Amino acid sequence: MAGEVRQPIDIPSLERYISQHVPAISTPITLNQFGFGQSNPTYQLTDSDSQKFVLRKKPPGKLVSKTAHKVEREYRILAALQNTDVPVPKVYGLCEVESVIGSPFYIMEFLDGRIFTEPYFPGVSEAERTEMWHDAVRTLAKLHRLVPGEVGLEGYGKPSGFYERQIRTFSALGEAQGKTRDVETDEEVGEVPRMRELVGFFGEKRRQPRDQGVPIHGDYKIDNLVFHRTEPRVIGILDWEMSTIGHPLSDLSNLIAPWTYTTFSTHRRNSSPPFSPSIMTSGLPSRAQVITWYAEVAGWDPAPELAWGTAFAMWRDSVIFQGIASRYAVRQASSLEAKKVGEEMIPVAEICWELVKIAGEHDEARAKL
Repeated sequence: MAGEVRQPIDIPSLERYISQHVPAISTPITLNQFGFGQSNPTYQLTDSDSQKFVLRKKPPGKLVSKTAHKVEREYRILAALQNTDVPVPKVYGLCEVESVIGSPFYIMEFLDGRIFTEPYFPGVSEAERTEMWHDAVRTLAKLHRLVPGEVGLEGYGKPSGFYERQIRTFSALGEAQGKTRDVETDEEVGEVPRMRELVGFFGEKRRQPRDQGVPIHGDYKIDNLVFHRTEPRVIGILDWEMSTIGHPLSDLSNLIAPWTYTTFSTHRRNSSPPFSPSIMTSGLPSRAQVITWYAEVAGWDPAPELAWGTAFAMWRDSVIFQGIASRYAVRQASSLEAKKVGEEMIPVAEICWELVKIAGEHDEARAKL
């Protein structure tokens, strides 16, 4: 998955840093860049002993968002989870000195496993697919059982007010990103559809889930997991840029997005890339089974608050897709698929609006009980 370097870095300078600070890596090195990584450029680093490592860095130039690209936070939570039962890559060091390669970066272990970009695990038997989903859910629940103060994550995030902060953050991001102009066409990226109405709905305190305050990944989904090469188990969770202390419903809602997209597939009829709902969930366990698996390990039942959480997840996704579109607009996106992914903003916002109406009806029904 690693190929041509699209965003060059100063290899001699990097080699000098490695020689001084990362004894596990033998110089000289060779570098390739991964095709994935919508936010932070990600490279495969091969040393003179043919050992492979991964380097994650902030993008070059002036950043569109002040809250995104936090490789320092990624490094901190990866370091904190090293001695827990949550599988993560080993980390080898964080460099915050921009002059080394132009922006802060960290180096971690290269996990020699399987990464799937589709939630239906193409090429995998139904029995193995079921167990891979089961372990993905189990792994998430293990993360949510951790107590921040017991694993060195004191102050990593506030234990209360998570969704209120999320609303402020994504509202501000949406406003800034929408005004970004394409460097070639001078056209604005544009606002997320129904942005004001959505912010108003989610901002109603009476609707928001009760605080919990546990470590969350922030973007937990199948393509951010590395599975063992031959066994149906997770050996590592990647891309911790959006991690914090927050509400576990956020991660769970994100994980069950394939069922959400399948239910409202008509909104994505003209999106890119298109998909068939039958393929999306073919051979997968049911949504209800996934939620049951999660509750068994996490120790709490998310069902009563899941309608709101799922709607919020779609709103957040629409702003994230807008962010990818804005980075593409200034040609700062690191993924080869950035333009197509950014186009998902509108159909996902339409899905969100449908879910908001369902969540509102759910709230009214609960209020009458």
